[in-house]
Amino acid sequence: MDPDGAPRVPRPIVALGLTQCWHRVPGGTATSILDLASALRADGAVHVVGVGPRSASAPRPEPPEVEVRRLPLGLPWLYDAWTRFGRPRMGAVVPEADLVHATVPIAPPRERVPLVATVHDVLPMSHPEWFTGRGAALMRRGLASIAARAEVVVVPSESTRRGCVEHGFDEDRIRVVPWGSAAATVPDDAEVARVLDRHGVAGPFVCFVGTAEPRKGLAVLADALISLGRRDLTLVLAGPVGWGDADSGRLGSVPGPVLRLGHVDRADLAALERAAEAVVLPSLAEGFGLPVLESMAAGAVVVTTSDTACGEVAGDAAVTTPAGDAHALAEALAAVLDDEAACDRLRERAPARAATFSWGATAQGVLEAYRVALDGHR
Repeated sequence: MDPDGAPRVPRPIVALGLTQCWHRVPGGTATSILDLASALRADGAVHVVGVGPRSASAPRPEPPEVEVRRLPLGLPWLYDAWTRFGRPRMGAVVPEADLVHATVPIAPPRERVPLVATVHDVLPMSHPEWFTGRGAALMRRGLASIAARAEVVVVPSESTRRGCVEHGFDEDRIRVVPWGSAAATVPDDAEVARVLDRHGVAGPFVCFVGTAEPRKGLAVLADALISLGRRDLTLVLAGPVGWGDADSGRLGSVPGPVLRLGHVDRADLAALERAAEAVVLPSLAEGFGLPVLESMAAGAVVVTTSDTACGEVAGDAAVTTPAGDAHALAEALAAVLDDEAACDRLRERAPARAATFSWGATAQGVLEAYRVALDGHR
């Protein structure tokens, strides 16, 4: 009972898919779903139980802040079983769940409770050549299943909403809920110096953040740096190797040093972003652009693409160029490197822009999607 004597309404229980945290390369979708789980837990309006695959390994990039229950199959067999048979249900390991939230572009299992699905992007439909053949086929089928069966589809950007509508999703069932900024406090000069020393970064550098895969525009960045011709400028790559020919071999022709750091934890990444002459994120397409947001939160000068979700996130707090245009990117980098006053203005503007995206607001948007889905089944 509540203090005023009214009966207490139990919190809805949500089975939240976390299977991408066990992918070989978890990527931004895993980071965003872990942050969402933390935000929902902090809000307290629902009780979240994570659902993962059978695995002996720990989830990545970090342990979730919610209870996790395991399905009886590991990856990739779990996704094959979902696609072919619609089983095992997530509700089987969370039988008390009032709602299931699917978060990967794989055909979700057939549940006995309402289904909400997050669609990060529809790139497997629009650009299957950017993925492995098996992955593109599974994800195209999965997205079509989500479009047909989910009561509510949550997307992180207007760009993804438009893509969903173009590929047959019911516009009335889509909710745009941007991700938030999870960057910690901006590191001070001493911490920045320690991080640079630890990773062997010296001299002026530009930083790319993300998984190296075809759609990230690394070949475009390489061509821009070749055109720029600066041997004193280091390119720092922070993020895992993904799949495909991400740079078409062009990075080997970049005039200056190329430093590959692999995965970098968030605290170190914020220091790298703050110290860089620019964080360059030349993606050809994105569902949201979390590295753009978190780089701005760290006070970085960001150079990204104007006609993608990255530009949508950046607003007027970054330098933007058309996706795929190496000449325009080279000109933008030259301007950034030569105009200290303009860079100072961007460094001031970027954190303010990033602060307009909060995980608390994301949680509220997702909770509204849950309410709509639950009300539709009453």
